[in-house]
Amino acid sequence: MENLSDNFRGEILAINPPRLSHVVLRVRSLDQSEGFYKTILGLKVTGRIEDRMVFFSSNDSSSHQFALTSVGATAQGPDPSAVGLYHVAWQVETIQELEVFHQHLKNNDVQIVGIGNHGSSIGIYFLDPDGNENEMVYEMPVDQWPNGKPLFQGEFPRSINFR
Repeated sequence: MENLSDNFRGEILAINPPRLSHVVLRVRSLDQSEGFYKTILGLKVTGRIEDRMVFFSSNDSSSHQFALTSVGATAQGPDPSAVGLYHVAWQVETIQELEVFHQHLKNNDVQIVGIGNHGSSIGIYFLDPDGNENEMVYEMPVDQWPNGKPLFQGEFPRSINFR
């Protein structure tokens, strides 16, 4: 097996980006996907570029965190066996919000493809109209993470009410 350092030479970047700025997702129908992300995730449209792109934010302090770009109705869908984006994860602040969101997905007939128990977090995986995977996740505060155990292993220690 090749060592990662064999592929990349030089010094590690001396700065760390403080947060992820945004994700841009390719979709077939801009209108259908815009409706999905507004209705299902409650994102606010912050801008548009004609019929090519829509920009969204979940808060008023960002020009956009997420954007959609249209690639046309005949575009091939996501391929889970190909290199590329696996999913986009959105985070709620409480377990109760995650429970409400689960019911919201069911009420809107959104395809739920899994529940991820990551030990320090738990998430609901669901598909948008093009089959792009999203996750809504609740993560415990850092001071409640498992001490001395690897993250993303073990059982989430709180009860969840997904009906």
